Amino acid sequence: MASQLANAIRFLSADAVQRANSGHPGAPMGMAEMAEVLWTKFLNHNPANPKFYNRDRFVLSNGHASMLLYSLLHLTGYQVSIDDLKNFRQLHSNTPGHPEYGYTEGVETTTGPLGQGIANAVGMALAEKILAAEFNREGLDIVDHHTYVFAGDGCLMEGVSHEACSLAGTLGLGKLIVLYDDNNISIDGKVDGWFTENIAQRFESYGWHVVPDVNGHDTAALEAAIAQAKAETGKPSIICCKTLIGKGAATKEGSHKTHGAPLGAEEIEATRRHLGWHYGAFEIPQEVYEGWSAKEKGAALENGWNALFAEYQAAFPEKAAEFVRRMNRELPAGFDAYVQTALKEVCDKAEKIATRKASQNSIEILAEVLPELVGGSADLTPSNLTDWPGSVSVTRENGGNYIHYGVREFGMAAIINGMVLHGGVKPFGATFLMFSEYARNALRMAALMKINPVFVFTHDSIGLGEDGPTHQPVEQTATLRLIPNMDVWRPCDTAESLVAWVEAVKAAERPSSLIFSRQNLPFIPRSPVQLDNIKRGGYVVSEAEGGAARAVVIATGSEVGLALEAQTLLAGQGVLVNVVSMPSTNVFERQDEAYRSSVLPLGLPRIAVEAGATGGWYRYVGLDGAVVGLDRFGESAPAEQLFQQFGFTAENVADTVKAVLQ
Repeated sequence: MASQLANAIRFLSADAVQRANSGHPGAPMGMAEMAEVLWTKFLNHNPANPKFYNRDRFVLSNGHASMLLYSLLHLTGYQVSIDDLKNFRQLHSNTPGHPEYGYTEGVETTTGPLGQGIANAVGMALAEKILAAEFNREGLDIVDHHTYVFAGDGCLMEGVSHEACSLAGTLGLGKLIVLYDDNNISIDGKVDGWFTENIAQRFESYGWHVVPDVNGHDTAALEAAIAQAKAETGKPSIICCKTLIGKGAATKEGSHKTHGAPLGAEEIEATRRHLGWHYGAFEIPQEVYEGWSAKEKGAALENGWNALFAEYQAAFPEKAAEFVRRMNRELPAGFDAYVQTALKEVCDKAEKIATRKASQNSIEILAEVLPELVGGSADLTPSNLTDWPGSVSVTRENGGNYIHYGVREFGMAAIINGMVLHGGVKPFGATFLMFSEYARNALRMAALMKINPVFVFTHDSIGLGEDGPTHQPVEQTATLRLIPNMDVWRPCDTAESLVAWVEAVKAAERPSSLIFSRQNLPFIPRSPVQLDNIKRGGYVVSEAEGGAARAVVIATGSEVGLALEAQTLLAGQGVLVNVVSMPSTNVFERQDEAYRSSVLPLGLPRIAVEAGATGGWYRYVGLDGAVVGLDRFGESAPAEQLFQQFGFTAENVADTVKAVLQ
């Protein structure tokens, strides 16, 4: 007989989906006992302070089961009311169709695209490991919490779950516990025709601790399984919970028909009778609320941690202050002044180097004052140039500040998102720009959640040369710019590279994609005003000399130097132009109209130059302007030959300007 605590989840979920006439009642009903045991017996949290530093993290990776989470938050005492549940899936409600970070108190990450939640959770557990190694002292474990995940068949089918869980096993993330809702059902029906792998053996091969064949509706068995998982501290754990989707439904229990559609009013009433639930829609008896409430326990938990932290503070005041700063996501005092000094030194050096190398130099500069910086690469560290003298690889045995993700671009990006969500670290991850495609949905999720990971993409164009079109990005920069709330930077030299990194680090509510060259690029001298304007995303890097400009040439990255060469050629022919460097169109668009007009004056023809897809540039050049770009795939050859072949020469840019002015 199902407990009344579990039944509260079942009926809140079924009633909310029925009222919305949309949603997924089957999974919440099937996972109700799993939720009851975890949330009443094990989960350490405080509804009065959802951001309590040392709380356990709970991730509902199968985010379509959102009513399970909303029911739990309501029942345990978070700011999620019955009216919120009644407004499930309605415009501007506190309870959107899938859990969304920042919308609903207590939601740790946005889930829905399957597999990413479990990958985010790997990031959370990884952040906990890194912070524990850095801050904990004997008898004073101020970082000591678990990350729990509910995941379904769909999550484990997705490739990103393989990437992330494989790495979690290798790194021995013993504070990560996954409860697998093994109900053998997906939208198309029973999964036997398309998903037959042995999950227990799969996770054993990853190096996980596996608790197999647990009855997901037996609370005593679930409690024993979770206790067993918590006792294993050297490996992440997966508990394989056999469940029935729509558990308790009068006639639809175990049917895929409960997955993504309301049960129907008659079925809900029959289920009330079947389970002995003698209450109306959205009606929860007081004794059930009392059984679920976590307020008293949560307050005691946080008070106990506060007392521990006070001891820590007394013994290690500097460490304690650093921990609070980082968990509050604050930059260190004097950061801006430090950056300005570093930028002056970069300009004094005036190095002609690849911007990927300028990026590495910038990382080293920032790591001096940002110990929270945690880097990594998807098996391309020597090419991406993302390590630095102070980087220490994270291993199974030790913490550190550099993660070797292996060839796992999607997993890397989703893990980084989870690290940001956990807090206390400021992660970045790198790959070739071409392989941003593998990671694309995690980049979008970062932008959707308004969080600030940094994605580093090198080898940014046909300039990577001999590896050919499979590795030469064409449309990637343009499409990254289309992601709402994403800042994309393509700097042209060492100064712009450092500014791009600084702005990415300072961006509080948006992710950044930093795009760097393989080939060496010249340093461009600037006035103090020009240097200051880099952070505005676009600025006049070279004004016409000896008269009024007749046109504006806009360029990014490696093409800025090309535009300056063309400016010199044109001046010799009596054609004066301004050159605008626009390292970030996204940032430039946020500037006021007066500034944008000063950079791109109305009435002056415009020509854009970028070694990539042309479409996005027509918003700046209009139908009367022109774009020197690339709307086809590249070729395998040395970079210099390719730039010549595809028209990225000063002569072609100059000829294009003259053609526009005719």
